Amino acid sequence: MKLWKSTVLVLVLFYSLPDLLSGQNPEKNFEIIQEILMIQQEAWNRGDIDAFMQAYWKSEKLQFGNADGVTYGWTETLENYKIRYPDRGAMGKLTFRIVDLTMYGDNMASLTGSWELEREKDRPGGHFLLLWKKIDGEWVIVTDHTSQKS
Repeated sequence: MKLWKSTVLVLVLFYSLPDLLSGQNPEKNFEIIQEILMIQQEAWNRGDIDAFMQAYWKSEKLQFGNADGVTYGWTETLENYKIRYPDRGAMGKLTFRIVDLTMYGDNMASLTGSWELEREKDRPGGHFLLLWKKIDGEWVIVTDHTSQKS
């Protein structure tokens, strides 16, 4: 029994060592990413698409995919949001639900979830997969694939 406990302890230390040495805390990264997503939801619900977009990587390499195809670039993504959601009525009230958040090392993560808009005449919703990367010490969305239920 002692050998088993020692083996488990060694394995726990082995898998924790990279985080301990790098000073990273996976739970803290989870909290930060979840907080950013909630800040996005709050910005949307205020009607502030510009603030909503602050979570995205400000790069022409940003990828946003949906049923219409893939858009590249932060500016293009912002413009598409503003065209698709021109006013508060079109934006509705957004609710995100996190299904899974997986860390891939210290600076990459994926977040799978669902979204729903509560609007006066309808309640569209769907799912999304966000790829997050820590760039210059900040977590940002580098790829967003969002689908809408039919």
